[in-house]
Amino acid sequence: MNDLRIAGLTSSYDSNRPVLDGLDLTVPGGCLAAVLGPSGCGKTTMLRIVAGFLRPDSGTVDIRSRTVTGPGLHVPPEKRRVGIVPQEGALFPHLTTARNIAFGLPRGPSVSRDMRVGELLELVGLAGYGNRMPHELSGGQQQRVALARALAPRPAVVLLDEPFNALDSSLRAGIRADVRVALAAAGATGVLVTHDQEEALSSADLVAVMRDGHVVQCGTPQDVYRRPTDLWTASFVGDAVQLPGTAQETTAVTALGNVPLYAPAATGSGFAVIRPEQVALSHQADDSDGSTATVLAVEFHGHHSRISVSVPGMEATVSARVLGLTTARPGDTVTVVVSGQATWHADDS
Repeated sequence: MNDLRIAGLTSSYDSNRPVLDGLDLTVPGGCLAAVLGPSGCGKTTMLRIVAGFLRPDSGTVDIRSRTVTGPGLHVPPEKRRVGIVPQEGALFPHLTTARNIAFGLPRGPSVSRDMRVGELLELVGLAGYGNRMPHELSGGQQQRVALARALAPRPAVVLLDEPFNALDSSLRAGIRADVRVALAAAGATGVLVTHDQEEALSSADLVAVMRDGHVVQCGTPQDVYRRPTDLWTASFVGDAVQLPGTAQETTAVTALGNVPLYAPAATGSGFAVIRPEQVALSHQADDSDGSTATVLAVEFHGHHSRISVSVPGMEATVSARVLGLTTARPGDTVTVVVSGQATWHADDS
């Protein structure tokens, strides 16, 4: 069953420039979907419409097969079964951790409310922190409390609006993993809005790439990364190497040799797109399977090095990503070999 279905959503703040332009998105139950896009593409507007804070110009929103937004219909936010985790937690500073979590629970016996709060504190790894005030918690702990508060009333969908932006980079990966585990344990469907490609690819089951108010590609992180739908998506979702060339059915003829394609393509000019880790460099100049290139720059990033090379016959440089340290230096002559398959994008795509 699909827990969230958005169809034909349009919204604009003025008549000249729509923020959302026919947006479609379906999120299966129990799935964590990342909505990825640059600033201004409409991600937050979409989230606010799903939550019920904004009314769209047109389109529908269904949550667990129940229409909550549609022509002449607007279910108020508190009746949508939607939980929200905003940026920076947004906890009530005058309430304890336990009372922050209990805020969204319906009124009832204090024993049952206390039990639910205890379950959630355990779920997000904060058992024993119920009496602490927000200012006594770290940024990561505050985000866990915000997640627990969103999960308290057992929502069908949890919306996460770039919740890790304020955290140190060293904390983000761990918190993301904890959030994913907590959502799965609660049986909730999550929608994570982000502009961070690494965050989307590493934490989501489904990635929807947005541009100019609509979804341009939606699929598993592996499919979106390996088989981008167009050149813009290829460059936005990770680093891309665009090789100009000519398609010949299942092969692209490029300056780096013949590169196999994921799918047959009509004969013509265009670009074969690969990722930097598919580019291997060797100092063995007698490698007949490769192309000769000159190293222009070497950047060390800790777990990998990025090497830019100049290839005869190509105006743009080619980037290679190799693990750890490298012996390559600017000015070196190397042999370039491409491994794996490429996506093909014709000149008119």
